[in-house]
Parts: sequence; structure tokens; C-alpha cells
Amino acid sequence: MSLLSIQKLSLSIYGLDILRDVTLSIEQGEIIAITGESGSGKSLTALATMQLLPKGTLTRGRIMFRDMDLAKQGERTLCGIRGNEIGMVFQEPMTALNPVQTIGAQVAETIRIHERGISRAAAEERAAETLTRVGLPQDRFPLSRYPHELSGGQRQRVVIAMAIALRPRLLIADEPTTALDVTTQAQILELLQNLARTDGMGLMMITHDLAVVADMADRIVVMRNGEVVEEGQTGQLLKHMSHPYTRMLFAASGHRVTLPKVTAKTPLLEVTDVCRDYRLPRKTLFGPVSHFRAVDDVSFTIHKGERLGLVGESGCGKSTLTRALLGLEPVQAGSITLDGDPVFSGNAPNLAVRRKMQVVFQDPFGSFNPRHRVDRLVTEPFHLLPDPPTGAARVRAIDEALTAVGLGPADARKYIHEFSGGQRQRIAIARALIIRPELILFDEAVSALDVSVRAQILDLLADLCGAYDLTYLFISHDLSVVRTVTDRVLVMKAGKIVEEGPTDRTFENPQHPYTRTLIDAAPVLPPLQDAV
Repeated sequence: MSLLSIQKLSLSIYGLDILRDVTLSIEQGEIIAITGESGSGKSLTALATMQLLPKGTLTRGRIMFRDMDLAKQGERTLCGIRGNEIGMVFQEPMTALNPVQTIGAQVAETIRIHERGISRAAAEERAAETLTRVGLPQDRFPLSRYPHELSGGQRQRVVIAMAIALRPRLLIADEPTTALDVTTQAQILELLQNLARTDGMGLMMITHDLAVVADMADRIVVMRNGEVVEEGQTGQLLKHMSHPYTRMLFAASGHRVTLPKVTAKTPLLEVTDVCRDYRLPRKTLFGPVSHFRAVDDVSFTIHKGERLGLVGESGCGKSTLTRALLGLEPVQAGSITLDGDPVFSGNAPNLAVRRKMQVVFQDPFGSFNPRHRVDRLVTEPFHLLPDPPTGAARVRAIDEALTAVGLGPADARKYIHEFSGGQRQRIAIARALIIRPELILFDEAVSALDVSVRAQILDLLADLCGAYDLTYLFISHDLSVVRTVTDRVLVMKAGKIVEEGPTDRTFENPQHPYTRTLIDAAPVLPPLQDAV
């Protein structure tokens, strides 16, 4: 008998069909990966297993957990199963945790809810043991810590601790490593794999990162438009893909673009000996004031037409450096100039320089005001211009920017919620292009996108480099993306640039041990014999 057996599951919400005849199974101690693009039905399959479904949902088929059909159980029975028998790890740890409760209290609460009669002290002791088990020992991470005091990877470990505190038979992990850097991702994946093997726990891994599933899953289930289009043992499926959609997904995962050659060597952005300090709170009432150095003596140059990459783990100083480059934060030492003009004028940003730079953020939806139409959103940078275009000139500029990113003039009158994630990111790029800046900063611009959409955005960047002679700084923890869209790369650790050089040479022959650690930690797709 399988641990979990989903048989011909169909699901609709207010009459709209979402899942159609989904069939899959998980054995005890087995790791199964469900992959596919956004909207394929991966997460709803997991939520149907947990019976955490929205109003208006109708299901057909069977969801057998051992000998029990979960679809036919009442809420009281399901509350006893969730946490005790089936645990779930959600994608974003900060939203899954209560920011005003300590990590110890949250893990202990999970134990006390499901184990009636257990004392608070015993629950806290179990919580400490579980947190230690997921790599958060009490000597370094006491139960009194709050979520905001932890890094993204550490918060994800707390969420995993909550999910496994009662030793469930099945663990569902929904995109648990999407927002994590490569070394933290490797640690979380190793932790999940060890939990499945050690405890004999079934693991349902939901992800769009095919390199991850190729390395750790026993079986792969490929979903598209609410249906399972292909399933098989990982090794066999990678060698013999029968469905065109599977081939497309894996081909998109290893997608490479060709950038036009850089001919000019005229310096554009010059960063010289930059330091950025943050004041730390006093440890005692009259104690000395101390500072934390987030950016430490950083120097580099970006030439006109060049594409520079910046990689490093979370907390290495990438985002702090980005804010300093944009003139959003002052620096305590050093200088930042664009075309010879300083980014800062005294203690305020130099607006004459600021209008020459634009930024594309990670979250394409969160970077827009949902109440405004696209024509207003893409023209937001016009406020930086001394004489912004109006009337027909404004409309012409909007049409040109949208057309350049593969959209049409008709899209200007739509709202941002009417677009897919990839289209939203295209609109973000159009907003950055509309005033023809000399430098664009891409801050994790493709990390939240599906592999096929990511491939389209990378192709778009390559095309724009030829059409607009783009100069950009591409900041990402995805080393495979940085390798294909940059000419040079900077490696940052603890606020310092520890290695710099041409991208291909740096990746093929890294000189610094930290660079080698990053490259070794990054999941890599094996050679695909039948991929096209």
C-alpha cells in the first residue's frame, strides 16, 4: 500500500476546471518531484492533499493517505492529520512565521496543539531538539530569537522544524528554495533529503527548478495545465523524454543567449574604495556606539556597453551596494561617479546623475501600483526629466518602450493584474528603458520566473543589448543566469569583492575558495541525451 495515492483527481473552482485526472503516488521514504510552469496545478495538487482548498471548490477522484480517503474526511479529522501525519513547508518563510513570536514559541505551539496534555516545558524541550536537528543549535540560535533576526535560509529551517516536529509520515515542500542563494539552497535540499532517508518520510517536492529535482528526486512528475503529461524514474525520464513539453522545460533550464561584443572601453560607472556602515544599538545604556560595515572598500568600473554580474550569498552586501549606486543611501568613504559626475551631491542624491540610472526589481508585481494603468506605470521615470514629453510625444514614447519589450501599444490601457509574471517583468524593463538611461541595475530580475519565461526574458535582454547598446549591472544568486548574460563578474563576500574577471574564465577556473564554493553548490542539469 502506497503512503499517498492520488487517483484521477479533478478539481474545479466555481466551475473553472483546474486539475484534470491527476494520478500519482508516493511510497514511504520516497522523494517525488512535481514540476511545471506557474499555473500547471502543482500547488493546488499539494493543497488538495492537505485539503486546504478555497471556497467554491469541487473535487472528484480519491486522495488515499494509507487506507484513508482524505477527500471524504471532516475538518476535525483533517486537523488531527495535518501536522501529525502530513507536514507542509511553504515557499516564503517570512509570511509563514509570526513576526511577533519567538521561533521557540512557534515550534512549541505546533507540538502543544497536536499533543494534548504535554507541558510547556516539555514542548519547548522538543522544540529545541527539533531546531537542533534542522541545523539551528541552541548555543547559536536560542529559542528566544525572532524571525527577523534570522537569515532567509535560517527562517526556512524554522518552517521545516515546525513541519517535522511531530515526525509526520509525509512532508510537502512547496518551492522551499526559490528565494535562497545557492549555498543556502544546497543546505536546505540536503536537509530535506536526509529527513526523508533517515525518518522514512515521503517527500513531495514542488519546484520549477529542474536542476534541483534532477539531483535529489527518485521520480519526477511533469504537470501542464492541470494534467500530468509525463512521469517516470528520474534517470530514465532524463534520458528518454517522451512529451514535447518536458523537452521544452529542460531545454529552457539550460538556455544560453549570445550577447553582442563590447567594443568601447570608455568608463561609465566608477566605484572607488566605497564603504557603507550601519550603526548598531548600544548593548548597555552608556556603552560605546559600534558600527557594522556592510560594504568594505569596494572598487570596480563598468564600461559603456558592458554587462557586469554581481554574485554572492544573502547578506554579503549586494543590496546595500545597489542602494548606494542608486544614490538611495550615503556612503561613509569612497566615491561613486557616473560619467565623471558624483552620485551624491553633499548628503543628497545628485538628480542629474540619478536620471541616468534605472532599476528592475525582483518582484514584478510588487514594484507596480496596481491602481494605475500601464501607460502611467511605465512613464514614472519622466519625473526625473527637466522637460518630460507630453501629448503625442508621450504616447509615442510609451508605444516605443512597450514594443521594444515584445508588447503592444494596446497594452498601455490595461492594469498590471491582467498580465502574467513574465509580461509584468517586460513592463518593468520598458519602464527602465523609457528615458534611455545610461545604466540599468537588474536586482534578481528573473529569479521568481519559470524556466521558460526566464529564457524569454534573457533572450529579450540579449536583443535589447543589440538594439539599445545596454549597459547594466546584473545582480543575482542564480549563477547559470549570470554566466549567460554578463561579460564580467564580481564575487562578493562579507562586504568585499573577493574575485573579479571575465565571466567564462571565472566560472571555468575560479581562483578564490569562496567562488569555488558557490559554483560547487549550484545545482547543475545532467547532460540530456534526448533534449532538444
